[in-house]
Amino acid sequence: MQYEEIIPQHNEPFRSILIFGPPGAGKGTLGKFLSSAGNHFHLSSGDIFRGLSPESPAGKLYHNYAGKGLLLPDEVTIQIWDHFVHGLIATNRYFPSQQLLLLDGIPRTIRQADLLDRHIKIERIIVLVIENIDELIKRIQRRAIIEKRTDDMDRQVLKTRMEVYQRDTIKLLKHYPESVISRFDADQTPLGVLRDVLVGLSDLLQ
Repeated sequence: MQYEEIIPQHNEPFRSILIFGPPGAGKGTLGKFLSSAGNHFHLSSGDIFRGLSPESPAGKLYHNYAGKGLLLPDEVTIQIWDHFVHGLIATNRYFPSQQLLLLDGIPRTIRQADLLDRHIKIERIIVLVIENIDELIKRIQRRAIIEKRTDDMDRQVLKTRMEVYQRDTIKLLKHYPESVISRFDADQTPLGVLRDVLVGLSDLLQ
């Protein structure tokens, strides 16, 4: 018996919502809220990559880039992401025919968006907007202490990540039609952001 007869293959694009925002804007918190409230699947690219073994080739490459506040090469990023998603399906943790995939932290460049187009069908893009960069850095450093995320302690690395977001990620919005983009004020409590998103996207999230 062939392996493909044992493990069903999913060939349809994954119905997805993209969550955009600068580091510290609350993408992960919102994604977790939405997955808990609506039975959708939240997938954070940061969790995927931080979970890589530091001794593996992919882990060494990731930690080398992340330690400088830089992004992995786009092709490598999408390969690791695709492998992880299919692992979720194979282990019955994500059911693409029943759940929306809430993507947090990916894509981050136009090239990644091009590569992902063959894998996902975008239902909506959530953009968390916050202008106070100093407050964002303070948020991240507080989180770093609680979660022991050493890559989030260095202020200069954090500023580099903000610059990468401003330079590369915001350009991504031009890759997608304006009709699928919804912007929300993230300079409020997480519950306030959740309220606004649930009201704004109730037709899709229910």
